[in-house]
Amino acid sequence: MPEPTKKEENEVLAPAPAPPPEEPNKEKEAGTAPAKEPSKEKEAGPAPAKEPSKEKEAGPAPAKEPSKEKEAGPAPAKEPNKEKEAGTSPGKEWSIGEPPAGEEQDKQNANSQLSTLFVEKPQGGAVKVGENITFIAKVKAEDLLRKPTVKWFKGKWMDLASKAGKHLQLKETFERHSRVYTFEMQIIKAKENYAGNYRCEVTYKDKFDSCSFDLEVHESTGTTPNIDIRSAFKRSGEGQDDAGELDFSGLLKRREVKPQEEQPEVDVWELLKNAKPSEYEKIAFQYGITDLRGMLRRLKRMRRVEKKSAAFARILDPAYQVDKGGRVRFVVELADPKLEVKWYKNGQEIRPSTKYIFEHKGCERIMFINNCVLTDDSEYYVTAGDEKCSTELFVREPPVMVTKQLEDTKAYCGERVELECEVSEDDANVKWFKNGEEIVPGPKSRYHIRVEGKKHILVIDGATKADTAEYSVMTTGGQSSAKLSVDLKPLKILTPLTDQTVNLGKEICLKCEVSENITGKWTKNGLPVQETDHLKIVHKGRIHKLVIANALVEDEGDYVFTPDAYSVTLPAKVHVIDPPKINLDGLGADNTVTVIAGNKLRLEIPISGEPPPKAIWSRADKAIMEGSGRIRAENYPDSTTLVIDIAEKDDSGVYHINLKNEAGEAHASINIKVVDIPDPPVAPNVTDVGDDWCIMTWEPPLYDGGSPILGYFIERKKKQSSRWMRLNFDLCKETTFEPKKMIEGVAYEVRIFAVNAVGISKPSMPSKPFVPLAVTSPPTLLTVDSVTDTTVTMKWRPPDQIGAAGLDGYVLEYCFEGTDDWIVANTELIEKTKFTITGLPTDSRIFVRVKAVNAAGASEPKYYSQPILVKEIIEPPKIRIPRHLKQTYIRRVGEAINLVIPFQGKPRPELIWTKDGAPIDKNQINIRNSETDTIIFIRKAERSHSGKYDLQVKVEKFVETASIDIRVIDRPGPPQLVKIDDVWGENVALSWTPPRDNGNTAITGYTIQKADKKSMEWFTVIEHYHRTNATITELVIGNEYYFRVFAENMCGLSEDATMTKESAVIAKDGKIYKNPVYEDFDFSEAPMFTQPLVNTYAVAGYNATLNCSVRGNPKPKITWMKNKVAIIDDPRYRMFSNQGVCTLEIRKPSPYDGGTYCCKAVNDLGTVEIECKLEVKGGLSFCRLLLQGVPPNIIDSYLRDLHSSSPEEY
Repeated sequence: MPEPTKKEENEVLAPAPAPPPEEPNKEKEAGTAPAKEPSKEKEAGPAPAKEPSKEKEAGPAPAKEPSKEKEAGPAPAKEPNKEKEAGTSPGKEWSIGEPPAGEEQDKQNANSQLSTLFVEKPQGGAVKVGENITFIAKVKAEDLLRKPTVKWFKGKWMDLASKAGKHLQLKETFERHSRVYTFEMQIIKAKENYAGNYRCEVTYKDKFDSCSFDLEVHESTGTTPNIDIRSAFKRSGEGQDDAGELDFSGLLKRREVKPQEEQPEVDVWELLKNAKPSEYEKIAFQYGITDLRGMLRRLKRMRRVEKKSAAFARILDPAYQVDKGGRVRFVVELADPKLEVKWYKNGQEIRPSTKYIFEHKGCERIMFINNCVLTDDSEYYVTAGDEKCSTELFVREPPVMVTKQLEDTKAYCGERVELECEVSEDDANVKWFKNGEEIVPGPKSRYHIRVEGKKHILVIDGATKADTAEYSVMTTGGQSSAKLSVDLKPLKILTPLTDQTVNLGKEICLKCEVSENITGKWTKNGLPVQETDHLKIVHKGRIHKLVIANALVEDEGDYVFTPDAYSVTLPAKVHVIDPPKINLDGLGADNTVTVIAGNKLRLEIPISGEPPPKAIWSRADKAIMEGSGRIRAENYPDSTTLVIDIAEKDDSGVYHINLKNEAGEAHASINIKVVDIPDPPVAPNVTDVGDDWCIMTWEPPLYDGGSPILGYFIERKKKQSSRWMRLNFDLCKETTFEPKKMIEGVAYEVRIFAVNAVGISKPSMPSKPFVPLAVTSPPTLLTVDSVTDTTVTMKWRPPDQIGAAGLDGYVLEYCFEGTDDWIVANTELIEKTKFTITGLPTDSRIFVRVKAVNAAGASEPKYYSQPILVKEIIEPPKIRIPRHLKQTYIRRVGEAINLVIPFQGKPRPELIWTKDGAPIDKNQINIRNSETDTIIFIRKAERSHSGKYDLQVKVEKFVETASIDIRVIDRPGPPQLVKIDDVWGENVALSWTPPRDNGNTAITGYTIQKADKKSMEWFTVIEHYHRTNATITELVIGNEYYFRVFAENMCGLSEDATMTKESAVIAKDGKIYKNPVYEDFDFSEAPMFTQPLVNTYAVAGYNATLNCSVRGNPKPKITWMKNKVAIIDDPRYRMFSNQGVCTLEIRKPSPYDGGTYCCKAVNDLGTVEIECKLEVKGGLSFCRLLLQGVPPNIIDSYLRDLHSSSPEEY
């Protein structure tokens, strides 16, 4: 049989035969004890009131069972003491059959013990079917401040308060003289299934008392009729919430009885009598019997005829029960002591051990099971010869006790309430009740149950007054209850009603404000106030007003406002007169007026009184006079006004108003508060700096402007900038901030603005400049510069990102091929991006890397991609003339000339400079040579420095030459002679000869000026004139003029001008002027090149251009030729012509594009040609580029471009 349920675990299952009287020690070993042992009496019977859990644990027994004794019949004479001995069992082994007399006696003794609350306990009784019976319990109330709580239960859990009705009535009375509460439970027209165990519990605060009693219901005929066991022991409400209870609860609830299907008559009693105890549950389930407890009670009344055994003189009891952790004793007595005995558990033979102990005493065979656990709950049997006898052991878990009681709690509506208790076991099954009804939590319920180990907490969200009740918690071994009182929140009177003395005909306004938004009632002189046209009642939120538009004498009285559901009253007296009155309703509760500093305050206070009262303003006992001062008062019949033209900080304070007329006086005080923006905070302090962030702190301003500081705005800017940028748009409440997203290496400053309700303060002083720091990125473009037999020179570019810490230098390291030992080449940091590693063995191979170092540390290394062979290679010289030096290099006199000409060649080439075939004078021209370039430097150029400079680069037998044309120009001299050719009308014809010195460059034009002989002030007439003759027009008749001419070239105008020796007199009116006759000028001109083509050097793969300028009329047609072959529709060439300037662009030339280029201009008057040579240098081989350290992928791309541009050479 499986482990009994919680409702059945205390049931009496099988009798445990008592041992013979002559062996009392065996009683103790088997778990029985004499009735006189008090501790075991508690286990067998109900506990005293102080231990309610033990009472539930053992289960109450009826006080008397006369009918049961009669049904069971007398016990065999040969065992007269068995019944008595069984009654002394401590509850660890229960048996089927009559409850022993000793057990009944223990229960009666327990109930008769002194109780803490009961003065009279209900006693068990018997009743016939259809009759009534009443149970009475009395509680003494001398020490109780309020009525105790009494509950009636049937069985363990069924609260009978919810079953009251036709067959059950609960009553309670109180006798004032004796101060005794009487509680009655009356059962009307009892039925047979009302029989059972009942319990009465009484609680008062932390006190608890309980009493159990039994009800027996007998048939009216006195005989036991045939009972259908299946219908008698089926529980009511199968599958419903109260499934498992007897029909008693079903009847009280008036539930409909479901029709049952007819089944064939089966004598279930005969099946049970002949079946083993292990088959009881199976039979009960098969025939629909769910009340195992009642079935076993009835079965124990029926004598079961035991068959005589040949092997056993006494067999095992049908069942044993023991508490978890206890010890149980199995005993059989053999008819023949020579028989071999074996013990089995669930078919497995049991071997002796510390848990299982076997003893032989005469014919008795005993087995002890120590420290019983739940797994020991099973079937056991013993064999002797061919016979065996079996039994079942039930291991009962100890009841769950309530170790910490619930406490009475008070709460307010809307609050969260938690009722907490503790039990003796973790995660025990605990039920919660509200006024006796079980609380079932759900997803939408306000009740939640939280379990934290032994703690069980009932949580009520948003408590209401309906939650005021008695809450109880119940376990298998105890219970606890407490009262929860939920009241309304205390009502606070924020603004009480004030007594008013009102002028006749004026408005009466009774106003109050409470802490809650509730309704209320107004009364006047104890009578309710009804709203009329004359009287208005206003309720807006928490504010209540009673307004009377025009005060009458009848309106005088005592007014009271009473909030609903509260016992609070707000009284006010209204006295209707007509004295002076100051109306301050427009001000705040504390009559405070706030004004911003610098603004004008005009505070108008309405007043009333008849005759009009005289108003006097004062401050600090000093009257404020009317007049034209900055602070002045203005009085009117219905108001008085305080005027402050420009509010200042010192104007803050309390101002008093005094009104006086014949009817009386009125006084009021107004607090004027002048607020301003806060002072600027102190300069912030930057406490920590990162690569793009910092942490800044500051102190609040010393003066907050009279209004609390709401927060701060933070701004930052670069140190060299004047533009501040705001970092936060939401106010920063703290005095720390972390700006982010700053640029490394840039100095920043930050400042703070304080903000209050008035506005924003002036900015604080900027913080000290700070710079974010970070480690640099690796160096870039690490390449081999040169290699000798013992040295390797490397060069690289600085890191892309240096960071705020700057760059202190570089560390160059190398290791030999095949090893991992890196050797530092430079013992100290170097600032240059070039370094020579010395002392290397010839023909060795090394790997090289370089690191950038700054204050933050060393960067990631930059590796050279392949090993470097330490062996010098001869490289023929090569001069790379810059593109701007391939044409004539022009500079003005006095300017500096600094020309850098790179070259190549290994070992280091020998350089020779010459000018016009002669060595260069080093006193006038500085020459600086390095391993990769040569520099020609002239601090102040002179015209004598013009000429052709030749450079010769020599490496052993290899020689390379190049030439550079330098022209130093200056401003031209003045024209040689200026003369007046003719004068007519308002016109003068001039002519001149070009200057003798053109400044080493072509004359680009002339500037002509005129001056009146009287004033000799010169005015420019014509600028940038190209011809050597001109006509000056629009001269003033009657004036005499002189003229002068300036020459102009690309350097500017000549310093001096040549003036006409004679003057030109413009004749006045009356002089006959004959217009000269001119022939039409022929503008036709044959083509002529004004700027020739020049020989040009181009680099392979880079675009090159050829330029010249031509003029002619009509416009000549331009044709470009290469090696006398016209260039037509060739995509590699582009031709342009703009304002006479002709350009030929050669796209990515190759050596093939070198040759003689010709530009041909043709018109009707003639043909002209001009030529130049183009030399394309480049086209290095793969091996040479590889030795120079160029990566192979770049070399491959370079050669593909060359091949695509000139496939004929590849």
